[in-house]
Amino acid sequence: MVDNTDGKEVGPQTDRSSGVGAMWRPVTRSSTHELVIEAIEDQIMAGTLTVGDLLPSERELALRLQVSRSGVREAIRVLEGHGVLRSDVGSGRGAGTFVAALPSAALARFLRLHVALSNFRIQEVVEARIMLERASASLAAERADADALAEMERLLAIMDDPDVSREAFNDADTDFHVAIAAAGGNTLFSDMTGAIRSSLRAPILEAFTKVTNWDALASMLRTQHHEILEAIIQGQAERAGDLTAAHVREASAALPDLPDA
Repeated sequence: MVDNTDGKEVGPQTDRSSGVGAMWRPVTRSSTHELVIEAIEDQIMAGTLTVGDLLPSERELALRLQVSRSGVREAIRVLEGHGVLRSDVGSGRGAGTFVAALPSAALARFLRLHVALSNFRIQEVVEARIMLERASASLAAERADADALAEMERLLAIMDDPDVSREAFNDADTDFHVAIAAAGGNTLFSDMTGAIRSSLRAPILEAFTKVTNWDALASMLRTQHHEILEAIIQGQAERAGDLTAAHVREASAALPDLPDA
């Protein structure tokens, strides 16, 4: 290019006309499957693909996008893992690759792996859980129906069994909190709560095994669970949220090594 002041040619790294000290380098070319993912995402964001829609066949999609079939295949595999697509093998009207709505499994997988890799510290996950479950419990107090309350009572009965194993207690505990979120009627809250609790299942169970006075801890958790359920039954939204937040904090503090893991 030519500098307007003295006619001298300057390279792109010394040109300051569009940014002081800008350093421009060649961009990295995206792999084929990433381009296919972007193309599918663009269609979803534009509203031309919605849940239940059938994608073109692998061969047809490769022709339309002018990419290899292996790139299309890899993109579909990635988006299936994200819960965005689902593929049904075979022939007939029910076969093919469809736009799906499976956020729960995808969120759970994402959080579980990243917690395991310490990309999210457990304490950070617990703090997010406090905020989320406080809101969920308040909504449940306003919206829970008889079936939702019956499910919470069923899960409490499992935890109330004096002979329940620590693993079964942990699973019922998880399901109890997810049931509260579901009772609130907010699908996003429910899916996120399920994902967070799934990511914490292994760390909490490991912490349970380190508790020396299990009876005391289980008794505390049972009492707090019953108080939360009673507030929900009575329609006390603020109290249900406050009890849930306090419960998550106290339970996390009582588990060995969990808060600082």
